Amino acid sequence: MYAFTLEQPTTLAQALQQIGAGGQALAGGQTLIASLKQRLAQPETLIDLGLVPELAGIRREGAGVMIGAMTRHEAVAGSADVQQAIPALAALAGGIGDRQVRAMGTLGGSVANNDPAADYPAAVLALGASVHTDRRQIAADDFFQGMYTTALEPGELIKAIHFPAPRKAGYAKFRQPASRFALVGVFVAQTDSGVRVAITGAGNGVFRHAGLEAALNASFTPQAVDAVAVDASELNSDLHASAAYRAQLIKVQARLAVARANG
Repeated sequence: MYAFTLEQPTTLAQALQQIGAGGQALAGGQTLIASLKQRLAQPETLIDLGLVPELAGIRREGAGVMIGAMTRHEAVAGSADVQQAIPALAALAGGIGDRQVRAMGTLGGSVANNDPAADYPAAVLALGASVHTDRRQIAADDFFQGMYTTALEPGELIKAIHFPAPRKAGYAKFRQPASRFALVGVFVAQTDSGVRVAITGAGNGVFRHAGLEAALNASFTPQAVDAVAVDASELNSDLHASAAYRAQLIKVQARLAVARANG
């Protein structure tokens, strides 16, 4: 580590002022703290958002749920409102990392970081959620722009994310056993406007799969996945899994996700 200034604002206005002055926002710290230790990031000022009450909490909004950016994973997993409105989202949150990570990690931190193997981006994209910042609302399809890249502008802060309730939804992932990130994760959602399928862990960022969506729009069954071709040419290949293996995992996890969505 190295010397830096730690600010702990207690209001959103204070936090935005300090971030606007050049401070680095600190949410759950599950990625940033590790980056600080390795000197991959060296901000002079950290703005701890943990004491800002406006940024945390869960409430029903219409048929969906509004979840504050600083809401911890364990709170999402244990929320009766989330379990009732979108049980697949609660299950996803309950499968992130380990108990220590779930106790500290936050929804907003994960989404803003946009790790290509993170779980939450798949839920945001598949459910057609909207990201509410201090400046605007951003549709999920416009928010994720590639590896660790989002539509957020410098100094812009996620306040909350609204998840509309789908007709059905399910999530399944094959874990990388050491990190517990998704080697491949697939979130499927049957919405009023059609089926949305989002894949994490397989590429340079979360992405939708048109072939799976078309097949599941025709028949929302695990068997519908079998006839879909998954192109491995743009998928990740590393020491954990080849691109071809990830392509096969996408189909396996998609089948599991649909089966879970159907109960």
